[in-house]
Amino acid sequence: MALTRDQIAMRVAQEFKDGDYVNLGIGIPTLAANYVPEDISVMLQSENGLLGMGRYPTEEEVDADMINAGKETVTAITGASIFNSAESFAMIRGGHVDFTVLGAFEVDVSGNIASWMIPGKLVKGMGGAMDLVAGAKNIIVTMTHTDKHGNSKLLPACTLPLTGVNCITRIITDLAVLSVEDGAFVLQEKAPGVSVDEIKEKTAGKLIVPDNVAEMSFFKKPIGAVGKRRPL
Repeated sequence: MALTRDQIAMRVAQEFKDGDYVNLGIGIPTLAANYVPEDISVMLQSENGLLGMGRYPTEEEVDADMINAGKETVTAITGASIFNSAESFAMIRGGHVDFTVLGAFEVDVSGNIASWMIPGKLVKGMGGAMDLVAGAKNIIVTMTHTDKHGNSKLLPACTLPLTGVNCITRIITDLAVLSVEDGAFVLQEKAPGVSVDEIKEKTAGKLIVPDNVAEMSFFKKPIGAVGKRRPL
């Protein structure tokens, strides 16, 4: 079975390391705030000007003025900082973000990413994604493996306008975890109950399948995000 959005977010959270500064993009990436492992401390950054973002609030905790980049209400952890967007993008452009997690419409075997909204739709620009793919040290793409019509989003070459070039090294979809290496996707893990043949069928770009492919594991319940400061 393909993973749910929350299960993808659980798997994303396992990529974080103690002390990381992590930017979470709109969509599936923001859900990862609910699943940061309790034995590590990370600082989640929202590009609208929040460092130290926590999990989504309960009904009693909702503060309409405390939002993430997707305009969803969030919480702030102990030690959080709030600042303007100029300072936020100075942090991003200065290379002070260890991880950025982004959604995408397409990725390709050259590590290119297309995450613009489709021309003619309500949101037309790339937002802060262009800065994030240029400034972050590690970039993870989260998305469904195919679009709503069943077409692969993992391509030989992106067809939509690019957000970043040769910048993606890791992709987590509802079917698999893949790396981008030497002009190909390399299958690292598969979702429970998903066959290698299904992943092959739904991957349009060149796919390398090792002899042994691990089954993905993920946390079963939200355990919240905690954080601590370290010098930028």
